[in-house]
Amino acid sequence: MAAVGALGLDELVRLARDKSQKSRSILVAAINDLYSDETEILTEQDRAVMVDIIRVLIHEVEVSVRRTLAERLAKQGDAPEDLVVTLANDEIEVAHAILVKSEVLKDPELIEIVQHRTMEHQVAIAIRPKISEQVSDALVETNNEEVITTLLSNEGASISNTTMGHLVAQCGRVIGYQKPLVRRRDLSNDLAKKLYWAVSAALRTHIVANFDLGATDIDEAMEAAVNDAMGNETDPVRERSARSKSTEQICERDIQDLIGLLRKGEVSRFLDKFTSLSKLRLTLVRRLLFESGGEGLAIACKGIGLDKGTFVSIFIRFRQGRLGDKEVEAEELSRALSFFSQTSPDTARALMRRWQRDPDYLNALRQVEEAGSLQTQ
Repeated sequence: MAAVGALGLDELVRLARDKSQKSRSILVAAINDLYSDETEILTEQDRAVMVDIIRVLIHEVEVSVRRTLAERLAKQGDAPEDLVVTLANDEIEVAHAILVKSEVLKDPELIEIVQHRTMEHQVAIAIRPKISEQVSDALVETNNEEVITTLLSNEGASISNTTMGHLVAQCGRVIGYQKPLVRRRDLSNDLAKKLYWAVSAALRTHIVANFDLGATDIDEAMEAAVNDAMGNETDPVRERSARSKSTEQICERDIQDLIGLLRKGEVSRFLDKFTSLSKLRLTLVRRLLFESGGEGLAIACKGIGLDKGTFVSIFIRFRQGRLGDKEVEAEELSRALSFFSQTSPDTARALMRRWQRDPDYLNALRQVEEAGSLQTQ
Protein backbone atom coordinates (compact mmCIF):
# COMPACT_ATOMS: atom_id res chain seq x y z
CA MET A 1 0.00 0.00 0.00
CA ALA A 2 3.11 2.14 -0.15
CA ALA A 3 3.17 5.45 1.71
CA VAL A 4 -0.61 5.66 1.89
CA GLY A 5 -0.87 2.16 3.30
CA ALA A 6 1.56 3.01 6.03
CA LEU A 7 -0.78 5.72 7.33
CA GLY A 8 -2.88 4.66 10.29
CA LEU A 9 -6.41 5.83 11.05
CA ASP A 10 -5.23 8.46 13.52
CA GLU A 11 -2.82 9.89 10.97
CA LEU A 12 -5.51 10.04 8.27
CA VAL A 13 -7.90 11.77 10.67
CA ARG A 14 -5.17 14.31 11.42
CA LEU A 15 -4.59 14.87 7.71
CA ALA A 16 -8.33 15.30 7.10
CA ARG A 17 -8.51 18.02 9.72
CA ASP A 18 -5.36 19.70 8.46
CA LYS A 19 -6.41 22.06 5.63
CA SER A 20 -2.91 22.44 4.21
CA GLN A 21 -2.19 21.70 0.56
CA LYS A 22 0.19 18.90 1.54
CA SER A 23 -2.45 17.09 3.59
CA ARG A 24 -5.01 17.40 0.78
CA SER A 25 -2.50 15.98 -1.69
CA ILE A 26 -1.86 12.93 0.49
CA LEU A 27 -5.59 12.27 0.93
CA VAL A 28 -6.25 12.64 -2.80
CA ALA A 29 -3.40 10.19 -3.46
CA ALA A 30 -5.02 7.76 -1.04
CA ILE A 31 -8.32 8.00 -2.87
CA ASN A 32 -6.66 7.60 -6.25
CA ASP A 33 -4.87 4.49 -5.00
CA LEU A 34 -8.11 3.13 -3.58
CA TYR A 35 -9.97 3.37 -6.91
CA SER A 36 -7.07 2.90 -9.30
CA ASP A 37 -7.47 0.44 -12.16
CA GLU A 38 -4.11 -1.00 -11.18
CA THR A 39 -5.36 -3.61 -8.76
CA GLU A 40 -1.88 -4.45 -7.47
CA ILE A 41 -1.64 -1.07 -5.72
CA LEU A 42 -4.03 -2.19 -2.95
CA THR A 43 -4.92 -5.59 -1.62
CA GLU A 44 -8.59 -6.34 -0.96
CA GLN A 45 -7.89 -6.06 2.77
CA ASP A 46 -6.20 -2.69 2.30
CA ARG A 47 -9.11 -1.51 0.16
CA ALA A 48 -11.66 -2.52 2.82
CA VAL A 49 -9.67 -0.69 5.49
CA MET A 50 -9.48 2.45 3.35
CA VAL A 51 -13.25 2.42 2.70
CA ASP A 52 -13.90 2.19 6.44
CA ILE A 53 -11.49 5.09 7.03
CA ILE A 54 -13.22 7.23 4.37
CA ARG A 55 -16.60 6.55 6.00
CA VAL A 56 -15.22 8.01 9.23
CA LEU A 57 -13.50 10.94 7.52
CA ILE A 58 -16.13 11.92 4.93
CA HIS A 59 -17.49 14.86 6.94
CA GLU A 60 -14.02 16.00 8.01
CA VAL A 61 -12.53 16.23 4.53
CA GLU A 62 -12.35 19.45 2.50
CA VAL A 63 -14.61 19.97 -0.53
CA SER A 64 -11.84 19.44 -3.09
CA VAL A 65 -11.05 16.03 -1.61
CA ARG A 66 -14.74 15.03 -1.43
CA ARG A 67 -15.14 16.07 -5.06
CA THR A 68 -12.20 13.87 -6.09
CA LEU A 69 -13.74 10.98 -4.20
CA ALA A 70 -17.15 11.60 -5.81
CA GLU A 71 -15.66 11.66 -9.31
CA ARG A 72 -13.98 8.32 -8.63
CA LEU A 73 -17.06 6.70 -7.09
CA ALA A 74 -19.33 7.94 -9.89
CA LYS A 75 -17.59 5.52 -12.28
CA GLN A 76 -17.73 2.53 -9.92
CA GLY A 77 -20.73 0.27 -10.29
CA ASP A 78 -19.80 -1.53 -7.07
CA ALA A 79 -19.03 1.58 -5.01
CA PRO A 80 -20.26 1.53 -1.37
CA GLU A 81 -23.89 2.64 -1.49
CA ASP A 82 -23.80 4.60 1.78
CA LEU A 83 -20.84 6.66 0.58
CA VAL A 84 -22.48 7.32 -2.79
CA VAL A 85 -25.72 8.48 -1.15
CA THR A 86 -23.81 10.69 1.28
CA LEU A 87 -21.87 12.36 -1.53
CA ALA A 88 -25.01 12.70 -3.68
CA ASN A 89 -26.55 14.77 -0.89
CA ASP A 90 -23.42 16.92 -0.52
CA GLU A 91 -23.14 20.42 -1.99
CA ILE A 92 -23.53 20.40 -5.76
CA GLU A 93 -19.80 20.84 -6.47
CA VAL A 94 -19.27 17.47 -4.82
CA ALA A 95 -22.56 15.78 -5.76
CA HIS A 96 -22.70 16.62 -9.48
CA ALA A 97 -20.63 13.72 -10.82
CA ILE A 98 -22.46 11.21 -8.62
CA LEU A 99 -25.91 12.51 -9.58
CA VAL A 100 -25.14 12.48 -13.30
CA LYS A 101 -23.20 9.22 -13.64
CA SER A 102 -23.52 6.85 -10.68
CA GLU A 103 -25.53 3.69 -11.35
CA VAL A 104 -25.46 2.87 -7.64
CA LEU A 105 -28.17 5.44 -6.88
CA LYS A 106 -31.65 3.91 -7.04
CA ASP A 107 -34.96 5.65 -7.72
CA PRO A 108 -35.95 6.16 -4.05
CA GLU A 109 -32.64 7.95 -3.33
CA LEU A 110 -32.93 10.05 -6.49
CA ILE A 111 -36.53 11.04 -5.73
CA GLU A 112 -35.63 12.03 -2.18
CA ILE A 113 -32.80 14.21 -3.47
CA VAL A 114 -35.16 15.84 -5.99
CA GLN A 115 -37.62 16.62 -3.22
CA HIS A 116 -35.17 17.89 -0.61
CA ARG A 117 -32.07 19.26 -2.30
CA THR A 118 -31.38 22.29 -4.52
CA MET A 119 -32.39 23.09 -8.08
CA GLU A 120 -28.80 22.37 -9.15
CA HIS A 121 -29.17 18.83 -7.76
CA GLN A 122 -32.45 18.44 -9.67
CA VAL A 123 -30.89 19.60 -12.96
CA ALA A 124 -27.99 17.16 -12.50
CA ILE A 125 -30.45 14.29 -12.06
CA ALA A 126 -32.40 15.48 -15.12
CA ILE A 127 -29.35 14.86 -17.37
CA ARG A 128 -28.66 11.28 -16.23
CA PRO A 129 -28.30 8.89 -19.22
CA LYS A 130 -31.38 6.94 -18.08
CA ILE A 131 -34.27 8.22 -15.98
CA SER A 132 -37.35 6.22 -14.95
CA GLU A 133 -40.91 7.52 -15.21
CA GLN A 134 -41.09 7.79 -11.41
CA VAL A 135 -38.02 10.03 -11.21
CA SER A 136 -39.30 12.06 -14.16
CA ASP A 137 -42.58 12.59 -12.33
CA ALA A 138 -40.69 13.88 -9.29
CA LEU A 139 -38.70 16.28 -11.47
CA VAL A 140 -41.85 17.59 -13.14
CA GLU A 141 -43.48 18.09 -9.74
CA THR A 142 -40.79 20.67 -8.91
CA ASN A 143 -42.57 23.00 -11.38
CA ASN A 144 -39.16 24.49 -12.17
CA GLU A 145 -38.92 25.45 -15.84
CA GLU A 146 -35.16 24.88 -16.10
CA VAL A 147 -35.40 21.44 -14.50
CA ILE A 148 -38.32 20.36 -16.68
CA THR A 149 -36.80 21.74 -19.89
CA THR A 150 -33.59 19.82 -19.14
CA LEU A 151 -35.62 16.66 -18.56
CA LEU A 152 -37.59 17.06 -21.80
CA SER A 153 -34.34 17.55 -23.73
CA ASN A 154 -32.99 14.24 -22.39
CA GLU A 155 -33.78 11.41 -24.82
CA GLY A 156 -32.83 8.88 -22.16
CA ALA A 157 -35.61 10.07 -19.85
CA SER A 158 -38.79 7.98 -19.75
CA ILE A 159 -41.84 10.21 -19.29
CA SER A 160 -45.33 8.80 -18.80
CA ASN A 161 -48.09 9.77 -21.23
CA THR A 162 -50.03 11.38 -18.36
CA THR A 163 -47.07 13.56 -17.37
CA MET A 164 -46.37 14.39 -21.01
CA GLY A 165 -49.98 15.48 -21.41
CA HIS A 166 -49.64 17.74 -18.36
CA LEU A 167 -46.58 19.41 -19.90
CA VAL A 168 -48.23 19.78 -23.31
CA ALA A 169 -51.14 21.54 -21.61
CA GLN A 170 -48.69 23.98 -20.03
CA CYS A 171 -46.59 24.74 -23.10
CA GLY A 172 -48.91 27.51 -24.31
CA ARG A 173 -47.94 29.36 -21.14
CA VAL A 174 -44.36 28.10 -20.76
CA ILE A 175 -42.71 28.75 -24.12
CA GLY A 176 -39.52 26.95 -23.10
CA TYR A 177 -41.31 23.57 -23.14
CA GLN A 178 -42.34 23.82 -26.79
CA LYS A 179 -39.07 23.07 -28.60
CA PRO A 180 -37.99 20.02 -26.53
CA LEU A 181 -41.55 18.65 -26.61
CA VAL A 182 -41.68 18.84 -30.40
CA ARG A 183 -38.44 16.81 -30.53
CA ARG A 184 -39.66 14.04 -28.20
CA ARG A 185 -39.87 10.77 -30.13
CA ASP A 186 -42.24 9.29 -27.54
CA LEU A 187 -44.88 12.00 -28.02
CA SER A 188 -48.16 10.34 -29.05
CA ASN A 189 -50.09 11.57 -32.09
CA ASP A 190 -52.88 12.82 -29.87
CA LEU A 191 -50.49 14.83 -27.70
CA ALA A 192 -48.65 16.07 -30.79
CA LYS A 193 -51.91 17.55 -32.05
CA LYS A 194 -52.57 19.22 -28.70
CA LEU A 195 -49.03 20.56 -28.74
CA TYR A 196 -49.58 22.06 -32.19
CA TRP A 197 -52.74 23.72 -30.91
CA ALA A 198 -50.97 25.10 -27.83
CA VAL A 199 -48.14 26.55 -29.92
CA SER A 200 -50.67 27.97 -32.39
CA ALA A 201 -52.68 29.55 -29.59
CA ALA A 202 -49.60 31.25 -28.14
CA LEU A 203 -48.59 32.51 -31.59
CA ARG A 204 -52.14 33.70 -32.31
CA THR A 205 -52.25 35.68 -29.07
CA HIS A 206 -48.95 37.37 -29.94
CA ILE A 207 -50.12 38.24 -33.47
CA VAL A 208 -53.44 39.66 -32.30
CA ALA A 209 -51.69 41.76 -29.65
CA ASN A 210 -49.02 43.16 -31.95
CA PHE A 211 -50.51 43.35 -35.44
CA ASP A 212 -53.65 44.83 -36.92
CA LEU A 213 -55.16 41.56 -38.05
CA GLY A 214 -58.57 40.03 -37.40
CA ALA A 215 -58.63 37.30 -34.75
CA THR A 216 -61.14 35.20 -36.71
CA ASP A 217 -59.02 35.17 -39.87
CA ILE A 218 -55.96 34.23 -37.81
CA ASP A 219 -57.92 31.41 -36.16
CA GLU A 220 -58.90 30.07 -39.57
CA ALA A 221 -55.30 30.16 -40.76
CA MET A 222 -53.97 28.54 -37.58
CA GLU A 223 -56.50 25.73 -37.63
CA ALA A 224 -55.88 25.05 -41.32
CA ALA A 225 -52.11 24.99 -40.71
CA VAL A 226 -52.44 22.47 -37.87
CA ASN A 227 -54.69 20.22 -39.92
CA ASP A 228 -52.15 20.33 -42.75
CA ALA A 229 -49.33 19.53 -40.31
CA MET A 230 -51.30 16.59 -38.89
CA GLY A 231 -51.98 15.31 -42.41
CA ASN A 232 -55.78 15.34 -42.02
CA GLU A 233 -57.42 14.09 -45.21
CA THR A 234 -60.56 16.09 -44.48
CA ASP A 235 -59.96 19.64 -43.32
CA PRO A 236 -62.87 20.86 -41.14
CA VAL A 237 -61.83 24.47 -41.70
CA ARG A 238 -62.19 24.25 -45.45
CA GLU A 239 -65.40 22.23 -45.11
CA ARG A 240 -66.92 24.94 -42.93
CA SER A 241 -65.73 27.61 -45.35
CA ALA A 242 -67.37 25.82 -48.26
CA ARG A 243 -70.62 25.68 -46.33
CA SER A 244 -70.40 29.19 -44.88
CA LYS A 245 -73.28 30.48 -47.01
CA SER A 246 -75.69 27.91 -45.63
CA THR A 247 -74.39 28.60 -42.11
CA GLU A 248 -75.10 32.33 -42.39
CA GLN A 249 -78.56 32.00 -43.89
CA ILE A 250 -80.56 28.80 -43.89
CA CYS A 251 -83.55 28.34 -46.15
CA GLU A 252 -87.20 28.45 -45.12
CA ARG A 253 -87.49 24.69 -45.60
CA ASP A 254 -84.80 24.11 -42.98
CA ILE A 255 -86.60 26.37 -40.51
CA GLN A 256 -89.91 24.57 -41.06
CA ASP A 257 -88.23 21.18 -40.65
CA LEU A 258 -86.64 22.36 -37.41
CA ILE A 259 -89.91 23.69 -36.01
CA GLY A 260 -91.74 20.55 -37.13
CA LEU A 261 -89.33 18.30 -35.26
CA LEU A 262 -89.68 20.52 -32.20
CA ARG A 263 -93.49 20.38 -32.22
CA LYS A 264 -93.48 16.61 -32.65
CA GLY A 265 -91.22 16.28 -29.64
CA GLU A 266 -88.56 14.45 -31.68
CA VAL A 267 -85.73 15.80 -29.56
CA SER A 268 -83.01 13.55 -30.93
CA ARG A 269 -83.72 14.41 -34.55
CA PHE A 270 -84.11 18.08 -33.63
CA LEU A 271 -80.64 18.04 -32.02
CA ASP A 272 -79.16 16.43 -35.13
CA LYS A 273 -80.81 19.04 -37.37
CA PHE A 274 -79.74 21.96 -35.19
CA THR A 275 -76.21 20.57 -35.02
CA SER A 276 -76.09 20.23 -38.81
CA LEU A 277 -77.32 23.80 -39.39
CA SER A 278 -75.08 25.42 -36.79
CA LYS A 279 -71.96 23.35 -37.57
CA LEU A 280 -71.41 23.11 -33.80
CA ARG A 281 -70.49 19.98 -31.85
CA LEU A 282 -73.44 18.03 -30.46
CA THR A 283 -72.19 18.34 -26.88
CA LEU A 284 -72.09 22.13 -27.23
CA VAL A 285 -75.55 22.24 -28.80
CA ARG A 286 -76.98 20.27 -25.87
CA ARG A 287 -75.39 22.69 -23.43
CA LEU A 288 -76.73 25.75 -25.27
CA LEU A 289 -80.26 24.33 -25.39
CA PHE A 290 -80.51 23.37 -21.74
CA GLU A 291 -78.44 26.01 -19.93
CA SER A 292 -80.23 28.75 -18.02
CA GLY A 293 -80.32 32.31 -19.31
CA GLY A 294 -80.52 31.43 -22.99
CA GLU A 295 -77.72 33.75 -24.14
CA GLY A 296 -75.77 31.00 -25.89
CA LEU A 297 -78.90 29.68 -27.57
CA ALA A 298 -79.77 33.23 -28.69
CA ILE A 299 -76.38 33.60 -30.34
CA ALA A 300 -76.66 30.23 -32.10
CA CYS A 301 -80.19 30.97 -33.36
CA LYS A 302 -79.24 34.47 -34.53
CA GLY A 303 -76.04 33.12 -36.10
CA ILE A 304 -77.88 30.65 -38.35
CA GLY A 305 -80.60 33.13 -39.25
CA LEU A 306 -83.57 32.02 -37.14
CA ASP A 307 -86.18 34.70 -36.39
CA LYS A 308 -87.36 35.82 -32.96
CA GLY A 309 -90.46 33.63 -32.98
CA THR A 310 -88.46 30.47 -33.71
CA PHE A 311 -85.95 31.35 -31.00
CA VAL A 312 -88.78 31.84 -28.48
CA SER A 313 -90.31 28.45 -29.37
CA ILE A 314 -86.98 26.66 -28.94
CA PHE A 315 -86.12 28.51 -25.75
CA ILE A 316 -89.47 27.80 -24.07
CA ARG A 317 -89.54 24.14 -25.16
CA PHE A 318 -86.13 23.29 -23.77
CA ARG A 319 -86.37 25.58 -20.75
CA GLN A 320 -89.60 23.84 -19.73
CA GLY A 321 -87.96 20.46 -20.28
CA ARG A 322 -85.12 21.50 -18.02
CA LEU A 323 -87.55 22.66 -15.33
CA GLY A 324 -89.80 19.62 -15.60
CA ASP A 325 -92.68 21.11 -17.64
CA LYS A 326 -92.89 24.18 -15.40
CA GLU A 327 -93.80 27.58 -16.78
CA VAL A 328 -90.95 29.83 -17.89
CA GLU A 329 -90.94 33.04 -15.89
CA ALA A 330 -91.86 36.13 -17.89
CA GLU A 331 -88.81 38.03 -16.64
CA GLU A 332 -86.46 35.27 -17.78
CA LEU A 333 -88.08 35.13 -21.21
CA SER A 334 -87.91 38.93 -21.46
CA ARG A 335 -84.17 38.95 -20.73
CA ALA A 336 -83.53 36.23 -23.31
CA LEU A 337 -85.56 38.10 -25.94
CA SER A 338 -83.77 41.34 -25.18
CA PHE A 339 -80.40 39.66 -25.60
CA PHE A 340 -81.52 38.07 -28.88
CA SER A 341 -82.70 41.43 -30.22
CA GLN A 342 -79.56 43.30 -29.19
CA THR A 343 -77.17 40.75 -30.72
CA SER A 344 -76.33 41.59 -34.32
CA PRO A 345 -76.10 38.80 -36.91
CA ASP A 346 -72.44 39.66 -37.59
CA THR A 347 -71.54 39.41 -33.90
CA ALA A 348 -73.44 36.12 -33.59
CA ARG A 349 -71.72 34.65 -36.64
CA ALA A 350 -68.29 35.74 -35.37
CA LEU A 351 -68.94 33.99 -32.05
CA MET A 352 -70.27 30.94 -33.88
CA ARG A 353 -67.08 30.72 -35.94
CA ARG A 354 -65.06 30.70 -32.73
CA TRP A 355 -67.28 27.97 -31.24
CA GLN A 356 -66.77 25.93 -34.41
CA ARG A 357 -63.01 25.83 -33.78
CA ASP A 358 -61.35 22.55 -32.82
CA PRO A 359 -61.95 21.95 -29.07
CA ASP A 360 -58.22 21.40 -28.48
CA TYR A 361 -57.52 24.80 -30.05
CA LEU A 362 -60.23 26.47 -27.96
CA ASN A 363 -58.84 24.87 -24.82
CA ALA A 364 -55.33 26.07 -25.69
CA LEU A 365 -56.62 29.58 -26.35
CA ARG A 366 -58.40 29.62 -23.00
CA GLN A 367 -55.25 28.54 -21.17
CA VAL A 368 -53.16 31.20 -22.89
CA GLU A 369 -55.77 33.87 -22.16
CA GLU A 370 -56.04 32.81 -18.50
CA ALA A 371 -52.26 32.86 -18.13
CA GLY A 372 -52.17 36.37 -19.62
CA SER A 373 -54.93 37.50 -17.27
CA LEU A 374 -53.01 36.21 -14.24
CA GLN A 375 -49.85 38.05 -15.32
CA THR A 376 -51.66 41.38 -15.55
CA GLN A 377 -53.23 41.11 -12.11
